[in-house]
Amino acid sequence: MKVADFHYERPDSLAKALVLLSRDDADVQALAGGQSLMPMMNFRLAQPDTLVDLNALEELRGIREAANHIEIGAMTRYAMLEASDLVRKHIPLFSIALPHIAHSAIRNRGTIGGSAALADPAAEMPALLIALNATITAVSTSGERKIAAKDFFLGLYETALDEGELIKSISVPKALIENRFGFYELTRRHGDYAMAGVAIAAQHMAPLTGLRIVFFGVSDRPLDVTAIAETLEGQSATDTDIVEAACRAIGNQSLHGDLNADAATKTHLAQVVLRRALRGMNA
Repeated sequence: MKVADFHYERPDSLAKALVLLSRDDADVQALAGGQSLMPMMNFRLAQPDTLVDLNALEELRGIREAANHIEIGAMTRYAMLEASDLVRKHIPLFSIALPHIAHSAIRNRGTIGGSAALADPAAEMPALLIALNATITAVSTSGERKIAAKDFFLGLYETALDEGELIKSISVPKALIENRFGFYELTRRHGDYAMAGVAIAAQHMAPLTGLRIVFFGVSDRPLDVTAIAETLEGQSATDTDIVEAACRAIGNQSLHGDLNADAATKTHLAQVVLRRALRGMNA
């Protein structure tokens, strides 16, 4: 199937892009890496009247260090994140998870902002941003506003972005030396979307404190499970009884089945990834 006809714009400034996106007389969509949007257009699941290509906007690209956080431009590609010394030093959970995101060819084009804006519930990045307490800066012709990652993902391909807004940058707090992180996902093949996965951030490891546990691939959005975090709070990740209690708590969550597995299977897979992610934190 071929893409439906559309009008193509490639603005050379953010201001021009925002004016184009603010049109209310047509379906206007932003193009970042295109790794998701272009296949959707090929299948005519998306049929924008106008496509606004953001790839000429250097102001949306780059990784910058601030006092307490790392600022990442929305058009920063996954490959740039993988190669960044700042990311390796200050956002170790990214470094753990990035090799599991699709394949290198896709990471060469895919962007952090594009993944966040798409809000695919089986994608890794939305869960990582919530686990790391990231902040998303949205911009429009009306100005900027900051949205906590935990409030940004509202449902299946649904975000807190308003009409005419796009993601400008993402701020991720720097990891402290005592912080610990875990990540695990189950896929049919390496590079596929996750059937179930989990991202974990902890302020301390022994005992576990300040936990953030976020599942992906098991609901219509990243699932930040405070009940499981509370079960593990102040405990040891090597205590089998405590870990099993946390796994049982997953059964109290309302998980969603999909084409890969029903809800009961998703519950089992969520328990598996939690055990393995916690074990990996001790490695």
